[in-house]
Amino acid sequence: MRRTTSLVSCVALASAAVLGFTTPATANPTAASGVQTSPYVALGDSYSSGAGVNPLVATAPPVCSRSQLNYARNIVAVTKPESFTDVTCSGATTADFFSSQSLGVAPQLDAINTSTRFVTMTIGGNDEGVFVDAFFGCSTVAPGQVFGNPCEQKFGTTYTDLIKNVTYPNLVRALSAARAKAPKATVAVLGYPQILPPVGSPLCYPAVPISMGDVPWLVNQQKVLNDAVRRAAAATGARYVDTFTPSAGRDACAPVGTRWMEPVSTAINALALHPNAAGEAAMAQATLTAIGR
Repeated sequence: MRRTTSLVSCVALASAAVLGFTTPATANPTAASGVQTSPYVALGDSYSSGAGVNPLVATAPPVCSRSQLNYARNIVAVTKPESFTDVTCSGATTADFFSSQSLGVAPQLDAINTSTRFVTMTIGGNDEGVFVDAFFGCSTVAPGQVFGNPCEQKFGTTYTDLIKNVTYPNLVRALSAARAKAPKATVAVLGYPQILPPVGSPLCYPAVPISMGDVPWLVNQQKVLNDAVRRAAAATGARYVDTFTPSAGRDACAPVGTRWMEPVSTAINALALHPNAAGEAAMAQATLTAIGR
């Protein structure tokens, strides 16, 4: 039987359960699909940590900005695993799976082992500075230039080339290592939700100061990244979870109450251009659907 939860229910469940580093068992962790969800380990970057979404996990390293409402904890509220470990950390790259991201933050792959049965993550967006240098960098290339495509003119195919030639093999290496350390685990790799609308709007420019012509260029870049994640998942036996399609119309230019991503200048309870609580819950729901819950 397929078990899904509504977006509102996911947020309510996660808000009600202030989860610690591990959680006790209250239900059978195995779905009818055969996916065992305990022990569960959450890996990944700021989209996985729920960066900036209060309340934060008080015991987590401050650099990680780990939210009590991140998508992993929404999943936990539904699947109720016997064991749950959350090592998600804002700013993480695939390299941080293998080495310490910063003082007090262990390599993320240290958290999984042969007993692990379920792993989730978003990863790859920070590799080669793709998100930071492009999505945030574009607003500094030609400040105040509403129209035109100054960022695309400056960088051309730089970032998509990096994704294809560097990020993709990094993803394969990281996922292969996760599979090797946890050979019996179901590894779910989430794509990134839509950050921007398909085309730019001058009405959105004050909140997201990216020139109109650069918006579709960035959207294409995100599609290339998600495709790299999808292909790496297929190449390593992981499950790819599409969060881009269900987030259509809920990007950072959508109004409050509709958007799953927060804008730059008026972000509410999330980092700029990152998922808010509703976005994290939606990512959880997409994952639950993907594993037959």
